[in-house]
Amino acid sequence: MVGAPHETQDEPRIGPNAILQTIGVLDRHLGRAERDRIMKLAGVPVPPADSGMLPESQCFAVHQALRVDQGEEAEGLLWLSGLATGDYILANRIPGFAKTLIKLLPPALGARLLAGAITKHAWTFVGSGQFRVEGFKPLTFRIDGNPLRAESADHPSCHWHAAVFQRLFSTLVWPDCTVEEVSCASVGPGPCRFVLNPQGGTQPHLAPVHSG
Repeated sequence: MVGAPHETQDEPRIGPNAILQTIGVLDRHLGRAERDRIMKLAGVPVPPADSGMLPESQCFAVHQALRVDQGEEAEGLLWLSGLATGDYILANRIPGFAKTLIKLLPPALGARLLAGAITKHAWTFVGSGQFRVEGFKPLTFRIDGNPLRAESADHPSCHWHAAVFQRLFSTLVWPDCTVEEVSCASVGPGPCRFVLNPQGGTQPHLAPVHSG
């Protein structure tokens, strides 16, 4: 097994979509049997659909097991999971009036409002890590101690987080927005940094995802 996390009562937690949306992507693209095998490799039980916050060690174990098992294809699968998580947040966590307001504001102001809301709720997706807006020109997010980073990688690999950010900002602020992770704690010392490109720009090269 990649890891069999032992939950402790005071362990930092991450929103369940880090696992639930990943399971959904695996079911659609690899099939239930493969999904169950990857969850067994992670040493993590399949959480119920109505789960609350989950131990960050379990979320990491599932993402890492997927990387180990699927290699390059894991990047595309985690990207799809991040997009699905963004869709869930848009449908269930951002009130309708707030979405309308962000869309009506000039993009620069809408981006600041959305970035502020993300910062306020960052504990739900960074667990024991620390999130902050590092700059606005361009809008840059920084995560120190990202608990979902790969154990090691030769290129930035936090595709789940990048996809969540891209879905939110492309839906509410900049339709052509892309998100590029320009530095990653999986590659070397330092934080994970995500630059938002309002007019589009460099996207991560992801291996094609094949359905099983």
